[in-house]
Amino acid sequence: MLNVGVIGYGYWGPNLVRNFVESAHTKVLGVADKTASRLKVVEARYPQIQTSTDAQALIANPQIDAIIVATPVSSHFDLAMEALKAGKHIFVEKPLASNSEQAEQLIEEAARRKLVVMVDHTFVYTGAVRKIHELVANGDLGQLYYYDSVRINLGLFQHDVSVLWDLAVHDLSILQYVLPGDPVAISATGVGHFTSKTENIAYLTLFFPDNLLAHIHVNWLAPVKVRRTLIGGSRRMVIYDDVESSEKIKVYDKGVQISNTPESVHQLLVSYRAGDMWAPRIETTEALAVEVKEFVDAIEAGRRPLTDGEAGWKVVRILEAATQSMALRGQVVEFAKGVAV
Repeated sequence: MLNVGVIGYGYWGPNLVRNFVESAHTKVLGVADKTASRLKVVEARYPQIQTSTDAQALIANPQIDAIIVATPVSSHFDLAMEALKAGKHIFVEKPLASNSEQAEQLIEEAARRKLVVMVDHTFVYTGAVRKIHELVANGDLGQLYYYDSVRINLGLFQHDVSVLWDLAVHDLSILQYVLPGDPVAISATGVGHFTSKTENIAYLTLFFPDNLLAHIHVNWLAPVKVRRTLIGGSRRMVIYDDVESSEKIKVYDKGVQISNTPESVHQLLVSYRAGDMWAPRIETTEALAVEVKEFVDAIEAGRRPLTDGEAGWKVVRILEAATQSMALRGQVVEFAKGVAV
């Protein structure tokens, strides 16, 4: 049984606490939050859990094996580092840290102490995304051409991060898990209508080897909620609609072919393939429940979890490069050996 403490009971904290409470492999010993009214909710719902406004006391508790960090991004590094130095495994809400240097320090500290760092890239653990990963890995889509995503809604506005660091994180974690290889360059544009330092609309374009292109549109000012991703390959294409209650994934046996004869090259003879569409069966277990099990399994086996510190670092360094490109109105930022230059 893994004893855990949760820091932060705001927007996402309640979901984390519920899943760690319901898991047969974990026990929540304490929850810390600066707001007393939030702790009263915890006390009413989970009377067996100790509550406190002192996160440091929770970290110092010798009975606790792991700390769950569900606080604003600006506090992730300090709390996670303190937990590691106290000998605790850490599970950190996305993104892992405010910059890649902080993420690297957390990874190095955990490695020295042989502790697990896991990042809450929730969508990676959904049945839909895991099925897409399977389709790509098995070659069912053929050579990948593009990843095109729209993730928009009205709010929730964040006071400490832009829409890029809030919503785009989801797609960056998904494409990192689903697509082969890492991006070689990125271009981003965005604007803040209420403060120039916090963009509420952003567009990202990531360039991968072999002419693979990924485009992400995130927006806090849309009148409707859209969570739709298209992935195009040489053999098949996929539409992933997370708002759909059923059939979140649809696979289309459609595509185009260019004839290889010398005559057709000059005439650009294109043929279209229109086959069947099907909706594969996907696992319906709640993603956070799968995530909790992965966290426990990684600790017990002494291995790195699927969304480990390195996965978190990769997402953060892309966000840094995107922020740099956005400040330059879309100037392309190249990646060299994993670092933006």
